[in-house]
Amino acid sequence: MSDGKPRLIAVLGDQLSPDGAALRAGDKARDVVVMAEVREEATYTGHHKQKLALSFAAMRRFADELERDGWRVLYTKLTDAENAGSLVGEFARRAEEVGAEEVLTLAPGEWRLREALDSAPIRIRQLPDDRFICSEKRFADWAKGRKELRMEWFYREMRRETGLLMEGDDPAGGTWNYDKENRKPAQPDLFREPAPTFRKDALVQEVLDMVAAEFPDNFGTLDGFNWPVSRAQAERALEHFITHNLCDFGPYQDAMLEDDRLLYHSLLSPCLNLGLLSPREVCEAAQAAYKAGKAPIQSVEGFIRQILGWREYVRGIYFLEGPDYTSRNALNHSRDLPWFYWSTETDMACMKAAISQTRDLAYAHHIQRLMVTGNFALLAGIDPGQVQDWYLAVYIDAYEWVEAPNTAGMSQFADGGVIASKPYISSGAYIDKMSDYCAGCAYDVKAKDGEKSCPFNSLYWHFLDRHRDRFEGNARMKLIYRNWDKQDEATRKAKLKTAQAVLDKLDAGARI
Repeated sequence: MSDGKPRLIAVLGDQLSPDGAALRAGDKARDVVVMAEVREEATYTGHHKQKLALSFAAMRRFADELERDGWRVLYTKLTDAENAGSLVGEFARRAEEVGAEEVLTLAPGEWRLREALDSAPIRIRQLPDDRFICSEKRFADWAKGRKELRMEWFYREMRRETGLLMEGDDPAGGTWNYDKENRKPAQPDLFREPAPTFRKDALVQEVLDMVAAEFPDNFGTLDGFNWPVSRAQAERALEHFITHNLCDFGPYQDAMLEDDRLLYHSLLSPCLNLGLLSPREVCEAAQAAYKAGKAPIQSVEGFIRQILGWREYVRGIYFLEGPDYTSRNALNHSRDLPWFYWSTETDMACMKAAISQTRDLAYAHHIQRLMVTGNFALLAGIDPGQVQDWYLAVYIDAYEWVEAPNTAGMSQFADGGVIASKPYISSGAYIDKMSDYCAGCAYDVKAKDGEKSCPFNSLYWHFLDRHRDRFEGNARMKLIYRNWDKQDEATRKAKLKTAQAVLDKLDAGARI
């Protein structure tokens, strides 16, 4: 600025990238970085204890790194007496302290925060977040005029633009998508490489103690906290995945084992969503492994598709669809979220396994979220707003731009088909095929009806029956409805009666 006054460079808790546009626009000799742990952001949903701990620890570490890089940093801890309690309040307080008249920041990843910054009493300039491969404008341009916004077509365009896994104009290996080769169930393996461990130094331990004291009733435990809190640790996590797990990631990415919770998954999503790693560098690391002959195309393509395809796509959908996206409820589902989503007190082995893992690690992989906890919520007619609130609260990598489209769109079909061409539902047979959960379950996954039958089996048909008017004309579901119609009336009635009994127990708060 020509008047020489300092500006505040505001770095939010999920913007921990030294090369973001706001920091690049700043002047170390004049401007001041401001970072703040505020109760408003810590409590707008009931965040998992490990998510709070990771966010605060990573923020503090990043602030230290900025200071070592020559920035003046004003950092407010959650328990500081002068803490204003909100980001806007902290920015205004710090601006008065240093005489700044303007705040620069990357545009937040939530409509809620963008609107709060727009209405702040101090001028806050929100710069486009250029840490993603596809900008909001680029996505909007791609979407314009399309009748269907399918991820596959977006993904192929991103492959062409970036050159990732391309051989000239053609996809590496000769095909775009290796999904059919990446749906194998896994077997227990004592020699599978475990996840790397990260030392809890004094900074991390201070944060863990603070979260335990300040948020004792939040969901989850801190005992198993083992997440990268710095750029260096995130790089080590990436290297570990590329070296040990990428090779087998593809075939077993949908598999679930009760006593092997992580399998070959990268656990890099929180690093990406905090900004400790960039999506491009992660994709390029996977591509390099393929080119060096260290990982097969099936695994590398499946991994890159999750980032270059799915992650970039859902962010584009979130901002394209607007602030009302999270409130949509196309199927008019209104049942309350069952308490066992918080307590883990259920006799359904798959649900108990997925929710217990979430409680212990703040993590579950995409199939556990989509085809176990999400599948049950959709079949049971749970209010999608409550489902979104749960996913936003309990997962280490959950920020609204990524959580809402995955839940409202992919998982709950609440957006009416913006993302998914049909609901992602299944009976217990899919879970039995892809996991070892069913063997020890109180319910019989082979039984189609009756008190001891797997609830997924009867709820599946109940969902299809009650939503027949909407879905029987769907080209991808016509065969399913023909199957339903071929069953004799007594069989159909028995399944619907069993499902209704399950729903009645849910409404009564009884154990399922």
